[in-house]
Amino acid sequence: MKISYEEPKDLRIDAKRPIWREFFMVFVVQTVCVFAGIGLYQNHALSTLGNWGIYVALILNTIFLAAVSMLCTKINYRMTFSKPIQELRGAARRVAGGDFTVRILPQRGDGKRDEMEVLIEDFNTMVTELAANETLKSDFIANVSHEIKTPIAIIQNYAQMLESQHLTEQEKKEYIHTIVESSERLSGLVQNILRLNKMESQAIVEKERFCLDEQLAECIIAFDEPFDEKELEVNIDLDEGVYIVSDESLLSIVWNNLLSNAIKYTQEGGTIDISMKKYGENGALVSVKDNGCGMSEEVVCRIFDKFYQGDTSHTSKGNGLGLAMVKRVVELLDAKISVESEPGKGSTFTVEL
Repeated sequence: MKISYEEPKDLRIDAKRPIWREFFMVFVVQTVCVFAGIGLYQNHALSTLGNWGIYVALILNTIFLAAVSMLCTKINYRMTFSKPIQELRGAARRVAGGDFTVRILPQRGDGKRDEMEVLIEDFNTMVTELAANETLKSDFIANVSHEIKTPIAIIQNYAQMLESQHLTEQEKKEYIHTIVESSERLSGLVQNILRLNKMESQAIVEKERFCLDEQLAECIIAFDEPFDEKELEVNIDLDEGVYIVSDESLLSIVWNNLLSNAIKYTQEGGTIDISMKKYGENGALVSVKDNGCGMSEEVVCRIFDKFYQGDTSHTSKGNGLGLAMVKRVVELLDAKISVESEPGKGSTFTVEL
C-alpha cells in the first residue's frame, strides 16, 4: 500500500515570485523583432538581402532573442534565489561555528511573504531557538556544578575531620550522619538528572486504565511519617471510583513531588488540603493546597524551571528538579497544571487530567 504525504499549505505565504516580469521583457523584445522583420519584408528586403541574407537575419534574430532571454533569466534568478540562498549559506556557516546572533533581513520591500521570505523567517526562528537552548544548557551545567559541588565539599570536609584522633564518639556519629545526608542528596540529584533526561527524550507514553483515587491514597499514606514529624493537619477529599487512562508510574512522580513540596514549605502545625474531583466523563482535577510561606509572582513564573528554587539561599533540601519533572510529565500526558500562590498565604497546585 502506498502512503502519500501532502505538506500542508503554509498560510503565511501571501505572495509569489514575479516570474511574469521575465516573460514580459522577452515578449516585448520578440514582438519588436517580429514586427521589424515584417517591416523589412514589406520594404522588399528580400530583393536586397536575398534568400541567404534572410536566413542569416533569422538566425541572428534567434541568437539575439536567446541571449536576451538568458540574460533576463540570470538576472531574475540571481535576485530571486541566488542572492538570498548565498546569504542563508553564509549565515548557516556562522551558526555552525557557534554564532547565534546572526539574522537574515527580509528580501522583499513590500512587506509580503513568498516561499523564500518564509524560509528566511523560519531560519531566524531556528537560530533564536538554538540560542535559547544554548543558554539553557549553559545554565544547566552551571547549576549542576553548583549542586554537585556543595555536597562533595561537605563530604570531603567532614571526612577529613574524621581523621582526627581527638574526636569524641558523639562527634564522630554527627560527622558520619552529615556525610550520609550529603551523599544521599548527591545520589538524589544524580537520579533526578537521569530521570529528567530520560523524560526529556521520551515522546511516547504507555497509557492504561487505573483507579486514580487509589493511587493518590497510596501516595498520601507514604508521607505519613513526614506529616507526623511536622504535626501537619492533612485534609483529604477524594472522589471514589474515579478511573482514568494515563501512565500511572509517571503520575506518581507528580503526586510525590507536589506532596513533598507542600510538606517542605509548610510550617509545623500547618494545614495541607488534598482533593480529587471527577471532571467530565474521563477526566479529573487534583489539587494540593498548603498554608505555608507562599510565593511571589516572580517565583511562580519560574517555579517549573530546572534548578530554580524560590529559596535562593539553598538552605532547604532539594535541587530544583522536582517541579521541572512535574512539568515534563504533565506535557507528556497532555494534561495541564496551574499554580496559585501569595506570599504568606500558601500555594495551590492544580492538575487537570
